[in-house]
Parts: sequence; structure tokens; C-alpha cells
Amino acid sequence: MIYSWNDLFWIFIVYSFVGWCAGVMANALRRKSFINTGFLNLPLCPVYGVIGAAYCMFLSELQDRLFFLFLGGTVVGFLVIVVTGVILEKVFNKKWWDFSRARFQFQGYLTLWQLGLFGIAAVICIRFVNPFLLKAIHMLPGRLELILGIGLGIVIVTDVIFCIATVRQMHHLVSRAAFFDQLQDFTDNFGNALTRRVQRRMTKAYPAISAGKIFAGLKQKEKATVFAQGCGFYKLVWLFMIGAVVGDIAETIFCRFTMDEWMSRSSLVWGPFSIVWGFGCSFLSALLYRYRDRSDRYIFMCGTVLGGFYEYACSVLSERVFGTVFWDYSKIPFNLGGRINLLYCFFWGIAAVIWIKILYPWFSGWIEKIPMRAGKILTWIVIAFMAVNMAVSGLALYRYNDRLSDPWPDNGLEEFLDQRFDDQRMEKIYPNAKVAGEDGTWQKRNEMK
Repeated sequence: MIYSWNDLFWIFIVYSFVGWCAGVMANALRRKSFINTGFLNLPLCPVYGVIGAAYCMFLSELQDRLFFLFLGGTVVGFLVIVVTGVILEKVFNKKWWDFSRARFQFQGYLTLWQLGLFGIAAVICIRFVNPFLLKAIHMLPGRLELILGIGLGIVIVTDVIFCIATVRQMHHLVSRAAFFDQLQDFTDNFGNALTRRVQRRMTKAYPAISAGKIFAGLKQKEKATVFAQGCGFYKLVWLFMIGAVVGDIAETIFCRFTMDEWMSRSSLVWGPFSIVWGFGCSFLSALLYRYRDRSDRYIFMCGTVLGGFYEYACSVLSERVFGTVFWDYSKIPFNLGGRINLLYCFFWGIAAVIWIKILYPWFSGWIEKIPMRAGKILTWIVIAFMAVNMAVSGLALYRYNDRLSDPWPDNGLEEFLDQRFDDQRMEKIYPNAKVAGEDGTWQKRNEMK
């Protein structure tokens, strides 16, 4: 089943509501009282909506392969929950939930039995629930569905903005109280009446983020004196750039020896950057940094599973967004839909060990030698350049495929893309790009002209 963006939106809404209901019921049974455990004021828990939408986007073609569907569900749930937990922890210097006392838990964010539930949920949702759900949604008149979708979207965005503003206000006021050392006035100056209501709800649902605990966490936090210390935002940006360049060079050399020809392996129209490798380095670094001292076997296993899922997700996204696939492993044994194969998953595991144990410490040391002020300025220049590069590359690739059916430009933008990024130049940048043919099979773009 192929899900449209409209389908994904409604699935996000439904599963956000179902997740909120489940959370409220679980807390009601545990605390013997009703508590809104959601981040938003609306009866929605976006984390579960994101998980449900991710199931549909990345796992729908696995509906007949139950083992991989189950495994994919556990990986999706793991990534979303851990990433969400880490972000909230960075904001408040405290965990919003903590399962550290449970058996078989991961850093207190979730437990093994919860991972199993995510896997089972993926099977149930993809195989049974989603077909019925989409039928029910599509029974609504088109205009009514549109009006409801727009209305819900506006309300959700407004609620998100307000709650984020509340969070920022909490953090700002705690910092200001620390600066003036006036904790006794902290509660009185906590905000306006509406903001105080949201703050009380959040601190009641998640006691770990109470004002006193936030303040205690901030007092322990030292001001950084080294640029990109640890594995934070600035470090990950530079690791992305390093991984993108090194990955492009490595793939180019690999193709030279295996295919006896030099070919471009770049993902972008400007520069030797492999986006898959760049995000892969940042992705693995962010997830495995805490476990850099664990055994090589542990890092290898984590890298194999996470790298395989990452490559699979990249393949799905490139197909959904651009209508193009950049690699196809259908002819290699032990492949999954041609998107990944067992051998390359092992390569991801080996790469994870080499990166975390050898390359990361070396690159990290050089990054941290950059002066603080210059490093921050250069980082944002790099971000701006890569954002423009990605946007132009996406437009050029879209127009490249669109020229198969519509060779004549319809507006000034298409005319610009046709002039600057004609077929000859695009074939040189993306020699292995494939698009769906009339028979539904994937064919090289230059063979369909």
C-alpha cells in the first residue's frame, strides 16, 4: 500500500490521539488520578503520531514479511522515543521519564518489552488497522476532509508554538533566577495565568521538570570553553561535512576498482558531498557516542542494525520525495526490496566500529581546536550553503525527471533549471539514477529518453 501525504497526516492525527489515550489510561492506573501526560494542551501525543506515520512511510512494503516488519517497528519506535527523550533532556537538563530501575532498559528511555510492543504495533497497524482507518477517512466528503485537515493543522501548529514558548519561558526564567539568586520569587514571577496553567500541567505530569530540579540542573551545567565539545549540535554539523566528503571519495574509489570506471557518487549539484554518508556519520555518532567505550562487538551489532535501517529509510525517502532511486541491490543475495542487503549491513557495522573507535576521536580533536567564535560563524555559513545546495539539487533532480514527460519549461524557474542543469550535466552527476518505467520497473533515467 502506498500512502499519500494526506493519508500520513490523518494517520499522524489518529495515532497521536490513540497514544495520548493510552498514556492517560496507563498513568490513571498507576497514579489513581487523571493526568494529561501530553506535551500539548490538545489530547494528542505527537510522538506516537510520528511513530505511526513512520510505520506507514518506511514499513508499508514489508507487510507480507512479518519478521522484518516487526524488526522495523522496534527500530522506528526506538529511534523516535530516544531522540525525543534526548531533546527534552537537553532543554530541561532532566529526563521527562525514567525507566532506569526496570530490567533490560536503555539509558532509562525505554525497556525491552516496550520495544517488543512497538514491533507488534507495527504489524497490527500495517496489516489490519490502517486499511480500515483509511477507508473510514476517505468516506468523508472531499471538501469536509480538506476543511477539517486545515483546521486541525492550524490548531496543532498554534498549540505547538504556545507550548514551545512556555518551555522557553520556563528555561529563561530559571536561568534569570540563577543569575539574580532570587529563587524565593521564582514562583511568583513564573508567567501569566495561561502560561502558569500549562506549566503546572507539565510539572504535574512530569515531576522531573519542576522548577527546582531545572535550576539544580542548570547550576551543575558549566559554560563550554572549547568549541563543539562533546557530541552536540556544532560537532554533528562538522561530522556531517566530513562524512559527506569522505563518503563521496570512498564510493568513487570503490566504483573505480569494482566497475573499472570513474563516476560521480555525489548527492548534490555543487561539491563532492554524499548526503547519505554525511547524515550517516552524524546519525551513528549521535546514537553511539555514549557507548564509544563499549566492546567492538557491541558497536558492530548496533551499527549493523541502525545502518541497515538508515540506508533503507534513505532509499524510501528518495523514492517518495523525488521519484528516484540511487541504488538497487536486487541482484545481490539476501536483499530486502533491493534497498538493503545483508553484506552492506555488515559493512555498516564495520564502518561503525572504525568510525567510533578510530576516526571519530581524531576528527573530534581537530574540530575542537577551532576557535569558539570562528567555529560558530563558519558552522552557520556551512549550514546556509548546504541548505541552498540541497534545495537547488532537489529542484534540479525533480526537473530532470519531469523533462521525460514535459520537456518544455512552463515558467522561469524551470527555464533556469533547464539551462543550468541540463540532461548532460545531470547524467554526469547522477549516472545511476533510476525512475519508474511504464511497466512499473525501475530503469536508468538516461535509458528512457
